[in-house]
Amino acid sequence: MDEAQKYWVVVASKDHVQRGVTGGFMQANHGKLAPLKRIKPNDWVILYSPKQVLERDEKCQAFTAIGQVSDDAIYQVALTENFMPFRRNVTFYPSREASILPLIDNLEFIPNKKSWGYPFRFGFFEIGKHDFDLIHKNMLNEDHK
Repeated sequence: MDEAQKYWVVVASKDHVQRGVTGGFMQANHGKLAPLKRIKPNDWVILYSPKQVLERDEKCQAFTAIGQVSDDAIYQVALTENFMPFRRNVTFYPSREASILPLIDNLEFIPNKKSWGYPFRFGFFEIGKHDFDLIHKNMLNEDHK
């Protein structure tokens, strides 16, 4: 395995994650370019969904998709006249949703277990291999490493 490989968490509502999985792409921080520049091909991305649907309050609180960045391409898509998000191609793997609640105590990227939601406010962040392996194990039925 490439030692330079990194592991990222991207925060998005479950309905938006599903669109990305269907289309084979990811966006970060509402389509901003800067986060996508930090990711390299073969890096892993795990998508976390605090809510089921962006405009509603129904909680999801689960990791909802996992995959690897496919290539170096960053591209922009015009969804409306005023919204043109940047995207990266991702190979998503068949996975099951994994609730964060039973994992909180063992995740190193959550230093304060009582305020476990705080790291997700950034929308996009790197995690260590230990945390990736724990989430990966809870999402995938087979090993794609």
